[in-house]
Amino acid sequence: MLEHKNHTLADQVFERLESDILSGKYARGEILVEMEICQDLGVSRTPVREALRRLQQEHLVEEHGKGLKVLGVTHEDLEDIMELRLRLEGYAAARAAERITDEQLKELKETLDLQEFYLTKHDSDHIKGMDSKFHELVYKFSDSVVIYDTLLPLHKKVQRYRKRSVENDSRAAHSVEEHRVIYEALAARDPKAAEAAILNHTQNAKKHIMKG
Repeated sequence: MLEHKNHTLADQVFERLESDILSGKYARGEILVEMEICQDLGVSRTPVREALRRLQQEHLVEEHGKGLKVLGVTHEDLEDIMELRLRLEGYAAARAAERITDEQLKELKETLDLQEFYLTKHDSDHIKGMDSKFHELVYKFSDSVVIYDTLLPLHKKVQRYRKRSVENDSRAAHSVEEHRVIYEALAARDPKAAEAAILNHTQNAKKHIMKG
């Protein structure tokens, strides 16, 4: 049963289904049936229909008979996503280094500290959550809606593969170290160092993810 928060019910249904597809809960080729989703989530057909339309627009599902077939993210999609991130994240970090405020740096450091804390606890779910928040904040602090709206969905679409990375203790530890280098470059307001740090991090993430 979904909770009624500030998001519309359709937003909540979309986010739940998107997460379930990207995490691999719904396998590629599986058929989503509108009425079954309504029953599972305890909601009416209207928000489910709207959510399914949005999933089609995101190319995560496609029409198939009496339902929608899950497409998810293929290995080819993953290659494209990581290449795009390599081309865009450096620019985002460089802009953030030029614009970030002291308050924003504090928020970023708190996120990094929490990621390090959860690393000591081997808590992969919370590590992944803090990893997502760290990147989202860098995009946000670039002070560009275009950058944020472009990079955040790309980062979300590799959710299932990132989960594998954070469950690998060695990669998770290196990822946190790389985030620390990114943070230090942003704190120094050094665009070139921030760009280099996040590109190194993204390149390493790509190497690990593409092996999976």
